[in-house]
Amino acid sequence: MEKNYSVHQSSYVDEPCEIGEGTKIWHFSHVMANSKIGRGCNIGQNVVISSRVVIGDNVKIQNNVSVYTGVELEDDVFCGPSMVFTNVTNPRSHVSRKDEYRRTLVKRGASIGANATVVCGHTIGRYAFIGAGAVVTRDVPDYAIVVGNPGRIVGWMCQCGVKLDFEQASGVNARAMCTACGTGYLKESGSVIEVP
Repeated sequence: MEKNYSVHQSSYVDEPCEIGEGTKIWHFSHVMANSKIGRGCNIGQNVVISSRVVIGDNVKIQNNVSVYTGVELEDDVFCGPSMVFTNVTNPRSHVSRKDEYRRTLVKRGASIGANATVVCGHTIGRYAFIGAGAVVTRDVPDYAIVVGNPGRIVGWMCQCGVKLDFEQASGVNARAMCTACGTGYLKESGSVIEVP
């Protein structure tokens, strides 16, 4: 059966696994058995996709990233160069904790910057933006911009990638409109939603 994705000759793809149409797997990467990669993904150089990992469509994983068992990446996620996922909160070389893997979910459209670390057991919200070198130690809401160690919210970002400027309205609600694409947002009680 002819495959409808490409794998560089220096990379390994273990069977069985599922790889979507148009996906490209570059040099020195390893896709382990029982993983699932969607359509139109770009898997960079020296990337490891561990067993039972689920990756959506149009995901970009840059060089030197290991996506460990327990991690799920929804559609349109971006993982910057050398960013880090974990899957155990208290690792020890002499203690097997394979039955203690914690789930990490990165929701649709989120971006994780170069050299950032995502501590396992957390969810990164839709279209959130994790800055380069940040350390994620808690759940991140949709559209949040997170920087620093430990990571903290410093603003909000449109799904098109432009920082939002919220104006305080009467009461507790604040509204913003993206200056690039015109999408409207409402901020209330520490969360942001898209509004017509």
